[in-house]
Amino acid sequence: MGLDEPWKGQIESAADKNRFKYHQIVAGPESGENAEVTLIGFCCDEGVRRNNGRPGAAKAPDAIRSALAPMPWHGEEASLCDYGNVSCRDSQLEEAQDELAEKVSEAYGQGSSVVILGGGHETLYGHYLGLRLHLGPEASVGILNIDAHFDLRPHDGEASSGTMFRQILEEDQNAGYFIIGIQRFGNLRFLFETAGEFDVDYLPEETVRQSDPTQLSTRIQSFIGRYDTVIVTLCMDVLDMASAPGVSAPSPFGLDPATVRTVIRAACSHPAVRSFDISEINPDVDEGGRTVRLGAALTNEAILSFLGKAPEI
Repeated sequence: MGLDEPWKGQIESAADKNRFKYHQIVAGPESGENAEVTLIGFCCDEGVRRNNGRPGAAKAPDAIRSALAPMPWHGEEASLCDYGNVSCRDSQLEEAQDELAEKVSEAYGQGSSVVILGGGHETLYGHYLGLRLHLGPEASVGILNIDAHFDLRPHDGEASSGTMFRQILEEDQNAGYFIIGIQRFGNLRFLFETAGEFDVDYLPEETVRQSDPTQLSTRIQSFIGRYDTVIVTLCMDVLDMASAPGVSAPSPFGLDPATVRTVIRAACSHPAVRSFDISEINPDVDEGGRTVRLGAALTNEAILSFLGKAPEI
């Protein structure tokens, strides 16, 4: 991917950085700069297909970039690098996840925070593998998932966008899992039982709605404090379908965008959090591009939080 596409937009000034937009800041890996934040695209919805969802999320990474490109840059002198896309070829999901892991580990090794633009939520497993590749097996890893669904389904040898967290918890005794936004009627009863078996911590959507931002931030900080490193993953189907219609599984009782923004700010501003992924945007079914634009706005919040530039909660 060349940085002319999809990184383009109007230029208000070519010299005054206070008037720069994302497309004027982002650089490719050939720049040789060790960026504060690295973007990686994961063009894959094979996991969604295997989970009987609506395909189309493979088109999301470049759609999100196009929506980010004209946004004002508030990261001041910080640098932003785009590593391009990892693509799933011939339904080879596991190979694509391994390739994503290599890129994530490389970015971590250069001291960069990492933002992954998915893709189906199977993006998370490659994200996790990359962190483990960088850290080794002994460090404790927390996963904070902003999601309507547990994604703890049995995998029977074939992974999907509904199995990732079970895969991790079965394989990794040093991993913990916390979900914000669980929908009671979006998950079968056996999944709540499975969550109990794996000691999964979760906040139902109703509880999140009743929490003020300070309470929510305190709960998030408490989870993060238990682990050496925490990764944050956002499944866009956690949002209400009026705000995010372009997802595989739209939710009529999802969270509002401001609440999700609060969660992202509280999590990604913590020094133990150095990576974030966004998944399940499907441009093919996105009315008026609303979900893509919201996804770009939430990605911007994660980036600025990593840089210490987001407003305090």
